[in-house]
Amino acid sequence: MTAPYSDACLEVLQLLKDQHNVLVSGPPAAGKSRLINEVARAFSSVTTIATGSAGPVLRPASPVPIPSAPTSAIDPLLKPVLPSPDQLDRHVFRTVFHQNSKYREFLTGLAPELGASAGFRTTKGILYRASEFAKKPNGAALLIIDEINRGPAVQVFGGAIVAIEPEKRLAPNGDPQVSTQYFELIDPATGDMVEYAFPHHLYILAAMNQADVSVEPLDVAFLRRWSPYPLAPSEAVLRAYFGLPASSQGLGAAPGSAQDVYEVAVQAWAKVNARIALGRGREFEVGHGLLMSPTLTASTDVDAALLHVARAWNAMRAHLGEVFFGDLRGLAAALNALGNVPSHPYRIEEVYFADEPRQQLIGPAIAVKENVFSILSSVAQ
Repeated sequence: MTAPYSDACLEVLQLLKDQHNVLVSGPPAAGKSRLINEVARAFSSVTTIATGSAGPVLRPASPVPIPSAPTSAIDPLLKPVLPSPDQLDRHVFRTVFHQNSKYREFLTGLAPELGASAGFRTTKGILYRASEFAKKPNGAALLIIDEINRGPAVQVFGGAIVAIEPEKRLAPNGDPQVSTQYFELIDPATGDMVEYAFPHHLYILAAMNQADVSVEPLDVAFLRRWSPYPLAPSEAVLRAYFGLPASSQGLGAAPGSAQDVYEVAVQAWAKVNARIALGRGREFEVGHGLLMSPTLTASTDVDAALLHVARAWNAMRAHLGEVFFGDLRGLAAALNALGNVPSHPYRIEEVYFADEPRQQLIGPAIAVKENVFSILSSVAQ
């Protein structure tokens, strides 16, 4: 049976095949991790139909004296887009960047050796291991780097950044090309500085949330070496997930069914994202995955649906607090609480502190199933 690969997965595989380096970006809960895992599964999906040996061997007594060499079975959907389809020894390497990520952990370098033989050892970082795997006669490697902009990416790549471009790799057979770019690194086997180049069958897939730059932004020279694949929040995905009509429906004063609960939740989510986009930018929106968490399974029971969306709204409310930190009116605007509507659960209130006027946002600290429909209805208006 053919595996159900998404269009996004097939598109990313095609980009990897053509460009070798792909950067998936998007706001939190937009589906980056899901897409990366799907691509990893597809990349590793080539199966070998073995003959019992590594290659054709003469067997005079056999009905077939020279059996065929091992062949590969590739899903028909993947065959046109799969990177290095003829390479049967395939492996996915994974890492996550963080503020303490270092070049020696990514490529090679010297690290302290503890114990009786205290001293230094030469490391084999994950990019180096993936590259060496892809240099094997039948090898192909996919390196996944999650949260690439949470670490000092430019420093972690070091001189390797000039050599990852597809036209600067070694030829598919491993031979140098006129355009092959070499850089220096420490050879783990000898400890000497050697010139090194990346193989053709090495692919790198990275992911980042553009609004989250914990160390420093990625510079243009770094970004231009990646083929971008942006993801965006999708109301259509949510409507399909909850079985809702394709367009917005009218909201009642109280929920008559679970569908009414999901309808108001989707509308409130969409309105909040639209306000975030105006106030802070689209990169600060929150993805559709917030309402699709595996722990919040959709239900046809009204109380279960209310509990479902209450948990999701509390996560959305926390996200808004971070996005509009220090901007009370911006937060109130995102909540649709600037209209002085008496029935609105949130409002800005004037107070005094040390004889000076202050403003504070009044409203429920958390949503529960008893109040969440009222909250979402007010936010969605």
